Amino acid sequence: MYQQDYSPLGSLALSALVAAIPLGGLFVLLGVVKMKAWMASLIGLVSALIVAIFAYDMPAGTGLASASQGAAFGLFPAMWIVANAIWIYQLTVVSGHFDVLRRSFGRVSPDHRVQAVIIAFCFGALLEALAGFGAPVAVTAVMLIALGFRPLKAAAVGLLANTAPVAFGAMALPIITLATVTGLPERELASIVGRQAPILALFVPLVLVYVVDKGRGVREAWPVAAVAGVFFAIGQFLMSNYGPVALADIVASLMSAGAVVVLLRFWQPPAHRGPGEAMLGDDEDDVPILATVGHATAGSAGHGPGERTTASSGAGGASAVDDAHVVDSRRDVWLAYFPYILIVAVFSVANIPAVKTALGKTTKLIHWPGVHVQNPSGKELTSSIYKFDWLANIGTLLFLIGIVTFLVLKISPAEAVRTYGRMLNQLKTAIVTVMAVLALAYVMNSSGQTVTLGLFLAQVGSIFALVSPLVGWIGVAVTGSDTSSNALFGLLQVQAAHGAGLDPTLTAAANTSGGVLGKMISPQNLAVGAAAVAMAGREGELFRKVIGWAIGLLVALCLLVYLQSTPVLSWMLP
Repeated sequence: MYQQDYSPLGSLALSALVAAIPLGGLFVLLGVVKMKAWMASLIGLVSALIVAIFAYDMPAGTGLASASQGAAFGLFPAMWIVANAIWIYQLTVVSGHFDVLRRSFGRVSPDHRVQAVIIAFCFGALLEALAGFGAPVAVTAVMLIALGFRPLKAAAVGLLANTAPVAFGAMALPIITLATVTGLPERELASIVGRQAPILALFVPLVLVYVVDKGRGVREAWPVAAVAGVFFAIGQFLMSNYGPVALADIVASLMSAGAVVVLLRFWQPPAHRGPGEAMLGDDEDDVPILATVGHATAGSAGHGPGERTTASSGAGGASAVDDAHVVDSRRDVWLAYFPYILIVAVFSVANIPAVKTALGKTTKLIHWPGVHVQNPSGKELTSSIYKFDWLANIGTLLFLIGIVTFLVLKISPAEAVRTYGRMLNQLKTAIVTVMAVLALAYVMNSSGQTVTLGLFLAQVGSIFALVSPLVGWIGVAVTGSDTSSNALFGLLQVQAAHGAGLDPTLTAAANTSGGVLGKMISPQNLAVGAAAVAMAGREGELFRKVIGWAIGLLVALCLLVYLQSTPVLSWMLP
């Protein structure tokens, strides 16, 4: 039995300095050296094991066992959820129904400011809910280009829109991970995040309209942005506090899009501005690249709805040529929306108390072999319990939905299997990265390194509430993932809160909410955005377009969280 010592070197400051080596090294490798994320994560894991064994006197076997538990959690449920969500999306690409979906969005309004809100904000949020990991930026950017946006502007809009939904992305995986790492109730964490992230959502559509058409866009199209933001915020708040947490972004995005569509039936922005003017970018080199983005997607020609072309984006499958002449039948449009409707239906049923209880009976709680850890007071940690919910798991439900999807969309079983294989091949480095980051987090948590850092940070006192979102922001900016940031810093936030006399649930939730704003400036997301619009190498320009918004919104969030920790806004918390 290993017993933790939070100050193994006799000094809390010195111990914290050593405990910071794995995280500091990871940040340097990712942000300065520009090393590939999977390699940097593996090196970070090795350094965490070295610190645990030689500085914290953790038995090597216990350290390796903790790492294996974290890696297992990274594989199941984390990447199991992501893989099956992306598979469903790829099935719609293969069948051609994704192009139908894109065309239906484009025909809602010819106004490019409205298109930015519907595609980048509403549909991007739906993609974030299902997959995350850069997919929303890549897909929405290509869709906007197909409608006439300049590449860098399309990528910037996609990055800025990929904020508010991140906290509940990948079927609420960041919240699930945070609850697992910290031991705090998932519902309480989701409820507090649901009282922070929706406030950001109120302003993001207005930011998008401004980026697309500056002050004139805000003056002429603010009702669309306001309706989209308000209804998204309402949907996210209600589901995160009272409904199935996994459906928070799905319901919010559908409510937002539906409200905008209804608004446009009675009101249109004055002086409609089409895609042609949307291509008037800030840079002469930012030329339109219609019909040049990506490569032919497997299964994009020869079968399925409409008159699809073979010039599709590798990222999103969106046709890169003008197909406004294609008329899609009502049946094809319904089938394009079918997978998303089915997801909402299945998860709603799965959260009915009787059904949830029945599914939960198949869950196995496993005491991970080799992980026997006590805190300094002699109490054994509960983090050694691995929850194997093979049937009740979100990923398993998505897998079953994927099977129904390929049958309904008339995709052959062989093609569905090949699509799954291609998806796994695309995710191979992401799988290694997530498993390594979760393994690193578990080693740091079990050895006591995370608690050491938390106790050190707690010395700033109640002012820690002001900087807690900044910790999550830095974590996502470096790792590119709110899930990874929560795994790395979730327990640190809890320990710092205990030491500073703050509510640990508030600071842990703030880690998630702060992280959503780091998404738009993470090197990984910038690379995805630039690559999706065939502008690789111009990530610096993208960074300059979004960094001001990232910092401005972060400052506002830090003030909000701080005030929520005081009587001024404590009434906002559950």
